[in-house]
This record gives sequence, C-alpha cells and structure tokens, in this order.
Amino acid sequence: MIGVGTWQFGSREWGYGEAYAQSEAARIIQRALDLGVNLIDTAEAYAFGRSERIVGRAIVGRRDEAFVATKLFPLLPVAPIVERRGRSSARRLGIQAIDLYQLHQPNPVVPLSTQMDGMRRLVATGVVRHIGVSNFSLARWQAAEAAYAGPVLSNQVRFSLVARRPLQDLVPWAAGHDRLVIAYSPLGQGLLSARYDSTNVPRRGVRAMNPLFLPENLARAEDLLGALRDIARAHDATPAQVALAWVTHWPNVVAIPGASSVEQLALNAAAADLELSDDEHRRLMTAAEGFHPGQGGAAFPQLLRQRFRS
Repeated sequence: MIGVGTWQFGSREWGYGEAYAQSEAARIIQRALDLGVNLIDTAEAYAFGRSERIVGRAIVGRRDEAFVATKLFPLLPVAPIVERRGRSSARRLGIQAIDLYQLHQPNPVVPLSTQMDGMRRLVATGVVRHIGVSNFSLARWQAAEAAYAGPVLSNQVRFSLVARRPLQDLVPWAAGHDRLVIAYSPLGQGLLSARYDSTNVPRRGVRAMNPLFLPENLARAEDLLGALRDIARAHDATPAQVALAWVTHWPNVVAIPGASSVEQLALNAAAADLELSDDEHRRLMTAAEGFHPGQGGAAFPQLLRQRFRS
C-alpha cells in the first residue's frame, strides 16, 4: 500500500517554495484521493502546523475519502498536554476525529503510562480513532501497548533498501500481530530515485545535509542504483517505483513517500501495482547489503564543505 507523506508541505528545509505550499501541495492530496490513495500523513512539527492546515484545506468536501494521520511532537507529553495538542491538531486539520494519532518520537523521561493516558482520553472522547507510535524500537512499541492496554496500531519508521533494520524485528512482529509498519523515507530521501550520482549531488535543502548524498557514497551506491535502473527498464517503470515496490512487498508495510508534484504522486501510486520477481528481490537485497555508506562524525566535515561549495 502507498500513502502520502507531507513533511515537505510548507517546510522551508525542502526548498520547494511558496507556490508549492500554496497550490501544488493541495493538488497532490486531491489527486491522491482521486487515485484511491487515502493515507495522508502529517505532523504538528511539519512547518509548525502549516502542513496540517494545508492537508485540512485540501480534504474539504472529501473527508470521508481520506485516512488522516498526524503526530504529536513529544515535548513534555504528559496526559493533559497530549490531550490538548491532539485537539489542536484536529482543529488545524479541520476535522472532528483524527484517524491515526502517533507519538512522533520516544520520550524516555516521561513515563509511557501518562503518555498513553493522554491518548486514551482522546480516543474516549472521539477526537482520535486509532493510536500509533513513530521511531519506536519493538520493545518500546510493545511497552506502549502494555501501557495503553490495547492495540497501538502502527509504528512509523525509516524503512527502505538503504534502511533495512525494521526487517530484523518490527516487520515480522507487525505481520504476526495485525499491526502496521509505516515506512517513511522509503526512497532514502530520493537516493533510490537514481537521479543523483557522484557527479550530480544535491546542492540545497534536506538532501544537501544527508551523508548518503556525498559523492563517495553515491559512487558506493552505484551497484544498487544500477540494479534499480535495470529492473525498472524490465518493467517499463522508474527506479523509484521499483524501490517502493520493494518496500510494499513486505506484509503489513505501508510506504508514505513525499511528492514534489502531481506527476510524481501519480508515479508513486502506480508503484503499488508493480510486482517484482523473486530473482529481482534477491538482486536488490544483494546490492543493498553491499552498500556501505560513510556516515556519522567522519562524514560531517565533508557535508559542510559540500554545503559551502554550493
């Protein structure tokens, strides 16, 4: 299944500009609904609530077609604050009930019991229909369920060919317990679109500060990008569609790629119908396992040099 991620809606760090926020973003949502793509994921932290407002305006008159998910930034998430901010998100979205309300990050200081108490109040009063978490380990996801005394429907995590850790435990557990893994950055922030290489690196926005896009890492990714290109040609598809098809191949996984245009949204949606062979899956996994990017502190000086060169 494919949904729509909306971090970029109104967020300056993506560099899409005001025209995108004012018009293209709403068209993306409306076209998604036209195509039957109904999971729309946002967060109060995205552009300080502006993304929620853009989503809310875009679904006016079509509320019943959308499954709206948003997230609570866990700053002092004690029960009364969770409840108040859930209501604030619903107001920004212009809806009576949030379909899925998620804790955006773990907060190790505030006990899960009080965080889940706030979620419980929102469900009891009809402001929220389902609850989820984001960036939680399996143990913490299970602890959230124990604190809530009920199902925590989903865990939204980074999951792609270049971020495969959820395969170790989250994906199998979700499949075995009727839960969902919601995959954000399923295209590695665009790396897996195969648009970039060591001679063509992003010069601005979020990607410019992502170590995956350092020239040496793009060179190391060439086997993986080559596999994506080859398989895409065999299916008359794009490398990004192949990468999305790999993510959604796993049971109980939903991908929420962003989209810079209506055209890109349509291509993302079409990836749901792309079926890869066992041989193609094996080739992608082998190439992905052979990709070892340089990251962490060692990559930071290079990122700064690249940023200032741009």
